[in-house]
Amino acid sequence: MRIHTSFMWVFFVASILFAECSPAAESPPQIPQEMPVLKLSLKDAIEAALDKNPNVRLYKERIEAARGVSRTQLGALLPNLGSTAKYNNQTFFLGTIGGAPVRTQPFDITDARGSLSQSLFSWSLIERWRASRAALAVSEGEADTTKNDTMATVALNYMEVLRNYETAAARTANVELYKELVSFIKSRQSGGMATGLDTARLETQLENERQRLELAKSDIERTKLILINALGINFDLNLVLTDELKVPQEPVPTQDSAMEVALNKRPEMKAQEQRVRVSTLTLSSIKGERLPSLQAQGDYGLIGNQINNSLSTYNVGLTLSIPIFDGGQREGRIGESRRQLLQEEIKMNLVSRQITMELREALVTLTSAKEQYRIAKEGLKAAMTEVQLARERFRLLSSNSLELSNALFSLVRAKDNIIDGLFRANASRVNLARAMGQVEELR
Repeated sequence: MRIHTSFMWVFFVASILFAECSPAAESPPQIPQEMPVLKLSLKDAIEAALDKNPNVRLYKERIEAARGVSRTQLGALLPNLGSTAKYNNQTFFLGTIGGAPVRTQPFDITDARGSLSQSLFSWSLIERWRASRAALAVSEGEADTTKNDTMATVALNYMEVLRNYETAAARTANVELYKELVSFIKSRQSGGMATGLDTARLETQLENERQRLELAKSDIERTKLILINALGINFDLNLVLTDELKVPQEPVPTQDSAMEVALNKRPEMKAQEQRVRVSTLTLSSIKGERLPSLQAQGDYGLIGNQINNSLSTYNVGLTLSIPIFDGGQREGRIGESRRQLLQEEIKMNLVSRQITMELREALVTLTSAKEQYRIAKEGLKAAMTEVQLARERFRLLSSNSLELSNALFSLVRAKDNIIDGLFRANASRVNLARAMGQVEELR
């Protein structure tokens, strides 16, 4: 477990107040050695999510299904070839002769034939194929949206684990500090310079910190499980995170530049544009059913009563279909499709507003989190000074330990504020990357 360098400088600047915690004390509960160890950086976690996460894999399959639909629609525009071979042994009824029915003697007929059909013009079929291509693009956009959201979720889960590591480290340092001060108070009590209440007060705070330390350790394991589940990997492993929480150094982008990037890169926007295109082409396809369509058909084959006694036959023709009246069904479908197009155009506005809101919220939160962290560092320095002065006052003036106890409580809270500010800054960085469609670029 590693604490950020700024933490180490602040937490241990006064050796009289803090005892350096050992790695063994910071480590989560021991995991059986036979379990494989997986060392994971933030970048590795994001890349692993794209390969293993079940939601991402599901959308990959949906893309393939959409690709199959597109091939089907294209097939209606391409030549269709077929062949048949037929053999019959049959008789014919010749009628009634002399009052008795008469038929022919059995004879053989063989017929082998190849057929070809080709759509020469059908605006409806052309637009259906184009709509299927746009639907494929929609599936790809939805898959990219799932990838972006999954990567952001994994990154946030990664930050949660790091946050709990930092919390456990701070709790460990607090426990060591309380132990030292309890020992100090007890030595003062034995010399008649402190009371049992002073000792009891600090011992109570010590036990509270021990309980909070155990909670932090359990939170490490709990959030690790959440991260493993988001990654879609095997639960039976020892997950070791190689990154640490650190203050984002990148400058906060301007709202205009961030919005330009988001509108160009957010997959939701691209997917919705394709949905509008699908609805537009579907409407055009239904309207195209009003137009005549032309199809060529033909077949060629050999027919006879034996293979070596057969003649070639063929059939070639054009079919012109002219729609006249279908009871108003087509007009009903045109009206339905037109309303569907209008709905998708309205959704485009909703998607744009959602992206704008998420982006602005991420910018505000990131700016605020950085300022919160700066203030928390100043607060930690002040809390350390307060503890040092309270302890010196207790040593010199033999006052009760209430001032010291309050100072220690302020120090604990200041540490929590530092960790909270650091986590919020990193979480806001992830949310901003998601809002701009750039989660893959996180390091």
